[in-house]
Amino acid sequence: MFSLEKGRLRGDMITIQLPERRLWEDFLPFVCDGCSGVFCLQHRSRDAHRCSEVNMRNNSVKLDQHRSYPCSYKDCNGKELLPVLCPYCEKHFCLKHRHQSDHECEKLDTPKPRMAATQQLVQHIIDSKKNEEAKSKKRKGAKNSETAAKVALMKLKMHASGDKSLPQTERIHFQVFLPKGNKEKSKPMFFCSKWSIGKVVDFAASLASLKNDNNKSTSQKLRLCHAASGEVLPFEHTLETWLSDKDCPLYNGGNIILEYLDNDVLFIEDTESYFS
Repeated sequence: MFSLEKGRLRGDMITIQLPERRLWEDFLPFVCDGCSGVFCLQHRSRDAHRCSEVNMRNNSVKLDQHRSYPCSYKDCNGKELLPVLCPYCEKHFCLKHRHQSDHECEKLDTPKPRMAATQQLVQHIIDSKKNEEAKSKKRKGAKNSETAAKVALMKLKMHASGDKSLPQTERIHFQVFLPKGNKEKSKPMFFCSKWSIGKVVDFAASLASLKNDNNKSTSQKLRLCHAASGEVLPFEHTLETWLSDKDCPLYNGGNIILEYLDNDVLFIEDTESYFS
């Protein structure tokens, strides 16, 4: 009997059984597009062969996620996830201090002394011109007010309300224009020339039945204002002082304005709106 190792006799034909082979291990290689290595089907994925290129990318992403850029400005603890560079000093800053003026940039240009002096001179000339125009306007307005006051005085004397016990020589007559929104637009009144502005305001408020909280700590107070310039008259001044003012005096028989104003207001801008 004829025999072979791992073989069988079938008639006169001999077959040989060879060990089972996985052809894909030898004939179907896979190339990794990350590290360019050659792998079998079992290890072709990046995770299966622990691709070195993928590990490097993952590490770099993790580092970038946790990175921050602290602000270089003194005593500032601000940070940004993205770099905010000053193009002049090339330092990192937070959004609050990103501008040159905000972080006192060492490369910030400062005006030259000569240029600053020129700017100051130009501003002085502009201010002087404005002051001259304001004085000219006051003088023109004062002249017109004086003429109008003389014409109106006789009429005011017949209709004005006031303290009847005052001597005629001390009486000063005004057409008092009342605060905007009041039912009555204006009212003729007379006061004593020796009274303080504060007393004139209180007396006028009582004659016109106006709310007067000047003795309380409030944001607004009832103030007496010059009809021509719009200037708020100080409470402590006397009426006589303003009657003898050289630049822009009050006139017996002229107009004057009562208005509720904030404590820091020094002028009424649109005085004409009270008379129209």
